[in-house]
Amino acid sequence: MYIRKSSRTYNGKTYTNFVLVESVVTPKGPRQKTICSLGDLSPRPREEWLKFARKIEDALVGQNDLLDRDDNEVAEIVARVRARRTNETHAQAEPPASSPRTQAGALIEVDPSRVTTEQHREAGPVHVGHQFWQRLGLDQILRDCGLSDGTCRRLACAMTLNRLIAPISEHAMPAWIRRTALADIFGVSFDALEEDPLYQVLDKLHPHRAAIETALIERERSLFDLDQTIYLYDLTSTYFEGVCAHNPKAKLGHSRDHRSDCKQLVVGLVLNRDGFAITHEIFAGNTRDHLTLGTMIDRLRQRVELKEGATVVVDRGMAFDSNLAEIKARKLHYIVASRQPERDRWLAEFEDTDGFRPVLREPSPLNPAQKKTTIEVKVCADTDEQTYVLCRSQQRIAKDRAIRSKQEARLLADIEKLSLRVANKQLVKAEKINQAIGRLLERYPRVARYYRLSHDEKTATLVSTFDADKHLTAEKLDGCYLLKSDRKDLTADETWRVYTLLTRAEDAFRDMKSPLVIRPIFHHKERRTDSHIFLCLLAYHLLTAIEKTLLDQGIHTSWASLRDALTTHQVCSVVLPTKDGSCLRIRKAATPEPDVLQIYRNLAISPNVITPKHTWTQPPNSD
Repeated sequence: MYIRKSSRTYNGKTYTNFVLVESVVTPKGPRQKTICSLGDLSPRPREEWLKFARKIEDALVGQNDLLDRDDNEVAEIVARVRARRTNETHAQAEPPASSPRTQAGALIEVDPSRVTTEQHREAGPVHVGHQFWQRLGLDQILRDCGLSDGTCRRLACAMTLNRLIAPISEHAMPAWIRRTALADIFGVSFDALEEDPLYQVLDKLHPHRAAIETALIERERSLFDLDQTIYLYDLTSTYFEGVCAHNPKAKLGHSRDHRSDCKQLVVGLVLNRDGFAITHEIFAGNTRDHLTLGTMIDRLRQRVELKEGATVVVDRGMAFDSNLAEIKARKLHYIVASRQPERDRWLAEFEDTDGFRPVLREPSPLNPAQKKTTIEVKVCADTDEQTYVLCRSQQRIAKDRAIRSKQEARLLADIEKLSLRVANKQLVKAEKINQAIGRLLERYPRVARYYRLSHDEKTATLVSTFDADKHLTAEKLDGCYLLKSDRKDLTADETWRVYTLLTRAEDAFRDMKSPLVIRPIFHHKERRTDSHIFLCLLAYHLLTAIEKTLLDQGIHTSWASLRDALTTHQVCSVVLPTKDGSCLRIRKAATPEPDVLQIYRNLAISPNVITPKHTWTQPPNSD
């Protein structure tokens, strides 16, 4: 059960009412059933609304110990609901005379030795996913965007839930759908479902992606009161299996997945400070990071009302002067990590310990004994237009040195191999040797700046020169990084905290690549590849909404943990053979385990996955 707001206007005045509703399965699909009216809850603090609804729900299922004796308001509502249910029960028609049930009610004589259960289907994860699909209004959004076919919308929901729960290919997806309770939830049969309709859903979704994304962002903003002042932008790559000759965006490029042998795409993603995806864009696999910023700002303006003065947070890969000038030209602010050459110019300021202040960092609520790394920050205003924030971490020094040492060892080993190839006349032409040098330096950009490689044509040898000064500067700056911003209203501590929100984008990519399995991509057509990524993004919206709902209650847990716990809740058919040869099958959800029931309560979801369905089978010799 959960609370829904209802408003109506009469004679120019708006009246607001809140109703307690639950999701029920009908022959026409899932519907919201009103339990009772709660009146206007506005005078109450918002955080008490859910507790109020849970009190009513617990009392209705007989858990009277959870109801305060002095809570007359809840008692009156419960009494009113029970009275209405009693009237509805009396108003129902009597069962037909041919029913094996007795006239006294639902008492039947069952043979206990033959009682069994059958058709068990996993229900918990898909129930939660479907409830949040409904809560985000995605079914109505798809309808409003032109997907009027109910079957198409159901399959789009099922495909998104598959990405959320157990990602597999479209070829294997029909079997997965049949293993879950989705048929019970939707009230339709998937027994004849094959993969072709799923591919058709990808094709139908493709032209409506922008409209769906825009409507979904607006819905989430109203549900979660999302921030509209800070936008986090980052990129990742995802690779293909196969040649991908029919996708012009599939190109070889810098692979963040360490699969330089595969063609790939670059995916840009903008999030708000709460981790909700605002917009995305798909670029060719060889696109340079800093060339994408203008396109993403355009997309952001199309998706949301991008207000002047909002702050864009980007990583050092986009810290080019042209990008920062473009952000300012659009009347936006920026916070960015400076690139390494610019950081090196601040060596003297980093070595001067005066002015550095520690950042107070709280341990994770799940691990109170956690020891956070020590961060120190210092403001250095260089010009009237920019503020520089120097950041350093003692714990990061060892990490930076280990990364550099590992890269250097690999670079030196490859330099030695290339030198042997040149000395053994395996590479003779100067053009080929220079190309090999270029590829080598491109492979190790972090440490290649400390070495100068050239080919001496006279001696036919490879010459390597080590730049000790640059290397010494890098060692002194281990554990240090430089932030810059055009905002003057932030302290060094606040600038650092806003910049570190960019880890939300990294977390989003990690979620999309691991639990949602955006990679590898097996689709070779451009539109289906785009739709595949879009489905992963829809699943990420569900994941974020679920985790945000819990986080607002101070519950820090991941969707992966919830998903594993929810798998124990199933739907099955209870088979009750009677003494007269007839058989009653009751299709219903099992009683959830206590931990699963608590998850449902925390998410404000009814544990009633489906409405129990009774089916009678007459004995074979029955007329």
